[in-house]
Amino acid sequence: MKKALITGITGQDGSYLAELLLEKGYEIHGIIRRASSFNTKRIDHLYKDPHINGVRMYLHYGDLSDGSNINRILEKIHPDEIYHLGAQSHVRVSFDTPKYTGDVTGLGTTRILDAIKDSGIKTKFYQASSSEMFGKVKLEDLPINENTVFHPRSPYACAKVYAYWMTKNYRESYNMFASNGILFNHESSRRGETFVTKKITRGLAKIKLEKDKKLYLGNLDAKRDWGHAKDFVYGMWLILQQENPDDYILATGESRSVREFIEKAAVYFDFNIVWDGEGLNEKGIDKKTGKTIVEIDPKYFRPAEVDILLGDYAKAKEKLGWEPKIKFDKLVEIMAKADYDKEVKSL
Repeated sequence: MKKALITGITGQDGSYLAELLLEKGYEIHGIIRRASSFNTKRIDHLYKDPHINGVRMYLHYGDLSDGSNINRILEKIHPDEIYHLGAQSHVRVSFDTPKYTGDVTGLGTTRILDAIKDSGIKTKFYQASSSEMFGKVKLEDLPINENTVFHPRSPYACAKVYAYWMTKNYRESYNMFASNGILFNHESSRRGETFVTKKITRGLAKIKLEKDKKLYLGNLDAKRDWGHAKDFVYGMWLILQQENPDDYILATGESRSVREFIEKAAVYFDFNIVWDGEGLNEKGIDKKTGKTIVEIDPKYFRPAEVDILLGDYAKAKEKLGWEPKIKFDKLVEIMAKADYDKEVKSL
């Protein structure tokens, strides 16, 4: 039975990956941070008391800022595969907490790589790299591939660039199986509530049910390559099943704006959004009722914006046999339905 260690197991990607690996017969170990309240809701349906026979998922308290803790966990478990998903992962928040983001998102990766080297265990390491690393990409360089130059535009992206190169450095210096998965935006009904896609579907659901009156957002014209997290975690697994380590982009090859995401989700809730005004004064109005349901709040703007991200997953398709199954329209529908159903249940 293969053993896998997942950092960030309580997150969106970690929960889908845990499901996938359990289906494939793995024994799973996840690192979770100590908190005064439970923060495991995304994996509660998978968790069983470790005293029960046949249990294959175990949780360990740890923190990416504590290297000695990581060393002990690795020496105890001896995992066959390590999926490093844990991070301070919110781009806008990283501007408010740049040093913490650098420590956890950047140096946290180095602590794991160094623990692998020092322990001498034979394991395959997956680093969750991000499309945000490309940042200020030129239009003539689209779509982005594995050779596109990085130009990070946030502390989060800078930390991810550092972690990316450290992964390559340990691979080349110590002959470690260490691979980067450069994942473009991937969403789901399990997305954190402060991320823009979740804010849109949850916010519109609340407005539809008359729990809220308006949805407040930042830059409506930022364009992203959006896929479904379940597709992407399958790609993560494929990356570690290869004979040799390498770096791969996972994307959908389609780029849509935040504005388009709002408009597509609005249709599900039977809103007909029309836009009025410009800049900070722009509003989204429901044509059927004449009510303003979307407004701009400047606090959600980033100090440095990433205007457009569009990925080329040709290498992953050729080498891994990977392709995204869920595209933009279906993704929005899945998220909108899940949030509406959840809000109805809470009435």
